[in-house]
Amino acid sequence: MTLIKKDLVNGVIEKVHFKPRGRRKGQQQFLFPELDYIPLSRKRATELVETTIELVKRALERGEDVRIHGFGTFQSRFKWARSGRHPRTGQPIVLNSRRSITFRAFSRLRRRLNDGKPPAP
Repeated sequence: MTLIKKDLVNGVIEKVHFKPRGRRKGQQQFLFPELDYIPLSRKRATELVETTIELVKRALERGEDVRIHGFGTFQSRFKWARSGRHPRTGQPIVLNSRRSITFRAFSRLRRRLNDGKPPAP
């Protein structure tokens, strides 16, 4: 399964709730505490996810590392120009310098992934 932006938005809608401003008095609040929040709209949740992704992109473009606590670190790495070979013809070519993105998972996430469970089919 591939996680897509829509899945992130749905997760934000499901998990993020806002408390209403001010104090509301009433018996409903005590009988059903789960009703005492303002749900997040799909549009607002989409904006939050897109803004977060855009902030990560901008930081990586500036060459900064992005650390997400409990998840991992995204790093922008510079690679110098080097010589290589064309895979079909075998002719030598010059590979231009470029930047690439690497991801290193935190140890807690790696342990969680490798706790003995077989990989999903």
